[in-house]
Amino acid sequence: MANIVAIVGRPNVGKSTLFNRLIEMKRAIMDNESGVTRDRHYGYAEWVGKYFTVIDTGGYVTGSDDIFEEAIRTQVKEALEEATVILFMVDAKDGVTGMDSDFANVLREVNKPVLLVSNKADNQERLLNSNEFYSLGIGEEMFPISANSGSGTGELLDKVITFFEDEGIDDPYANTPKIAILGRPNVGKSSFLNALLGRERTIVTDIAGTTRDSINTHYKLYNKDFILTDTAGIRKKSRVKEDIEFYSVLRSIQALQDSDVCIVILDAERGLESQDMHILALAHKYNKGCMIMYNKWDLMDKDSKTADKLRKEIAEKLGPMSYIPLVFTSVTEKQRIFQSIEMAMKIYESRSKKIPTSVLNDAMLPEIERYPPPATKGKYIRIKYITQIQGHSPAFAFFCNLPQYIQEPYERFLTNRLREHFDFEGVPIRIFFRKK
Repeated sequence: MANIVAIVGRPNVGKSTLFNRLIEMKRAIMDNESGVTRDRHYGYAEWVGKYFTVIDTGGYVTGSDDIFEEAIRTQVKEALEEATVILFMVDAKDGVTGMDSDFANVLREVNKPVLLVSNKADNQERLLNSNEFYSLGIGEEMFPISANSGSGTGELLDKVITFFEDEGIDDPYANTPKIAILGRPNVGKSSFLNALLGRERTIVTDIAGTTRDSINTHYKLYNKDFILTDTAGIRKKSRVKEDIEFYSVLRSIQALQDSDVCIVILDAERGLESQDMHILALAHKYNKGCMIMYNKWDLMDKDSKTADKLRKEIAEKLGPMSYIPLVFTSVTEKQRIFQSIEMAMKIYESRSKKIPTSVLNDAMLPEIERYPPPATKGKYIRIKYITQIQGHSPAFAFFCNLPQYIQEPYERFLTNRLREHFDFEGVPIRIFFRKK
């Protein structure tokens, strides 16, 4: 049975601060503005040998017609359904509010252990003021804490783990392939994730910047498990005006760095723009598998030759990154979205591929013999053998007599021959020349 702890409460009581402290990472964005957290956010924590999942949620506001607050309420209710233990967070600085009382009524309908957590109780006055939260009549016990400094969190966790039936698992998806969904704002990243899952995992609106944190979701398709990460849209630095968006972009770039494969979604009506090239270049720089989803294809005026023409145009723009494959999709019509995931998994397998040295040499040495490296300064370069270097992405060492004289065009030739023989579509290849 999974050990799951949900942190819930009204906006701006410090839920994300506690979440980050429990998972010991600054993963959730923290800001004094209310409503920063919108989607459910998962992390893993450990306390005295007990492992558990922590869910950060958005602030629960009743009776509001705001499009985000309505969607946040749905996300919070789903977190309550999943939870083993619920941490109802309140603010010792503000005291009992009407929103706290309204949310307490929601929690009374949930038949699960609830612990009342009075945050910001970082001085004697606020510790005493915390007693007024007993008037809410909710929770088995109250725990005054300071999520910012960590004061009182030990006692809280000692109580939390008493509700667990087993020790849990330390990050059960640690070795699961990670696929990051990236792109500019409002290209359909969250809609793509929701279409795959068949449910509203992340909040979707027509407003750019709806997704703020990077949201991980476990997904299974064709008997294969992987983690899908929905990210905030990445815009040019010059267009990022708010601190929250700045941190959202940082989280998106971190998700790229943590991933195995990146799915970069483009808007078919706008095509491949400079910011898309920047995202693709980052994936290439960090040696990530990568593919392009050309989304909103259903809105394009096209004929039988449009797709081929676009492929050639994009390949020319990509230049050295032309190994990145392209799939034309429509998320709203669910057109080729599963084909995109199949492509991403194929790229992951290619990125993890290990070529035996004998097979590598049997394929590449005849190619080198047919087209040897050009002589430089009257010196002939002879490549003796090739081997694959251990690592997370394909890297190959070519042993030769004069590695310093091999030029970049010949390196590109070898890279292309490796792709032809061993199908490294969507995967950057690194080549090193070493002295034999």
